[in-house]
Amino acid sequence: MPREKSSRAAHLKKADEPSAKAATTFGLPTATALIVGSIIGTGVFALPSALAPYGPISLVAFAVVTVGAIALALTFGRLAKRVPGSGGPYVYAREAFGEFAGFLNAWSYWITAWAGNAAIAVAWVGYVEVFVNTGHNKWLSAAIALTGLWIPAAVNLVGLRSVGAFQVVTTVMKFIPLILMATVGLFFVRAGDFGPFNASGGSPLGAVSAAAAIALFSYIGLETASVAAGRVRDPERNVPRATLYGTLACAAVYLLGTLAVFGAVPHARLAASTAPFTDAANQMAGGSWAGNVVAVAAIISGIGALGGWTMICAEMPEAAARDGLFPKAFASRRGDVPVFGIVSATVLASLITVAAYSSFDHVFTAIVLLSVLTAAIPYLFSAAAQLYWLLTHRREVARGRLVRDAVVSSLALVFSYWSIQGSGYQTVYYGLFAILLGIPVYILLKRSRGEYGESALPAAPALGTVVDAPDSPHRHAA
Repeated sequence: MPREKSSRAAHLKKADEPSAKAATTFGLPTATALIVGSIIGTGVFALPSALAPYGPISLVAFAVVTVGAIALALTFGRLAKRVPGSGGPYVYAREAFGEFAGFLNAWSYWITAWAGNAAIAVAWVGYVEVFVNTGHNKWLSAAIALTGLWIPAAVNLVGLRSVGAFQVVTTVMKFIPLILMATVGLFFVRAGDFGPFNASGGSPLGAVSAAAAIALFSYIGLETASVAAGRVRDPERNVPRATLYGTLACAAVYLLGTLAVFGAVPHARLAASTAPFTDAANQMAGGSWAGNVVAVAAIISGIGALGGWTMICAEMPEAAARDGLFPKAFASRRGDVPVFGIVSATVLASLITVAAYSSFDHVFTAIVLLSVLTAAIPYLFSAAAQLYWLLTHRREVARGRLVRDAVVSSLALVFSYWSIQGSGYQTVYYGLFAILLGIPVYILLKRSRGEYGESALPAAPALGTVVDAPDSPHRHAA
């Protein structure tokens, strides 16, 4: 018999099953901490150096990206109200466009999660090396990065309760120094340290687009509460609020903090720095103690972000695996812990980290651009899903809300296209190849379920039976 498509209500019930089984769920404070902890990793601490080659024009790009990030946050908030189960972009694409779109989003976002962990670990190393490996031995740096990947994996393997407490503690510890840098640091800004407004040597539009693609990495994570919505209490209310509050808080810290660093460290020195916030703090305080405090905050920040992202690495593929759209191993659990998803993602992040240190000169930027591309695709599908729903259910929505939500989701859609374009030709080439590697996996999954298209495969005829050939009037022996 053909497998019947599940109804939306049945699908949501299925998506929420882990929430009922989990020993603990997240409230609004922890959900907000998950978002802030996932967004503010070590990306913000390494970002000024990555943006320095473009000059202060990258601050314009940062402002544009912030507008786009807020549009995405509002879009995810509206989507979470309609589809409150775990899975985030995967669930939204699957509901709107079918299971193949859902699979591609889950696969792409899964790449984002573990590749992004590698980028966070690489940036984290720059601040660890304020205290150790000050000679920057490449292979010792790689070993430090691997340590940073596996400590949060161990925390996640202990269980959900430890992850929630870990996120709250690390978020508070890292947010305070960043706020100080974004406020007090503004009094130490010197115009002469900014350098040329457009230091890229290219057109202003090209510089803004390229800088924006890097800056977007700093906001990846704004969707994490929707990905883990099945673990959030009252998700229809708390996920949208946590998403918006977390994104706005991070936006304020990002913009002001990056401005302070650009204005406190001379441009040439900033471009070569591996720990720009530490250099800025030292420049402001006239010694090394302030920079060391910031370095400790960055180290805590990175560990906290890796803790949240390691959970997300397992959460979305688990939701897809329950629907038969990811290998079954991802749906297996030990207690409330998706062990296979955590371990496999950490192994892959470790491999790409080692490969990056052995092959790339600008390790952080190379991995960041790959993560941005593979994140922008699920963002694009999510915005498209919201816009599609608004167009098909426009009679059910008040006119004012319809216009507002349509404008916001359209802005998020355009922003996602722009982010993909700004990633660069080489990144799009490698990223598209990595995404399309998922198609053979999808083929195997569909075949294991005995399906072609949306229907079950017909039973194979026995040898010697006579069957009709649909494209011929003649009958043939099988």
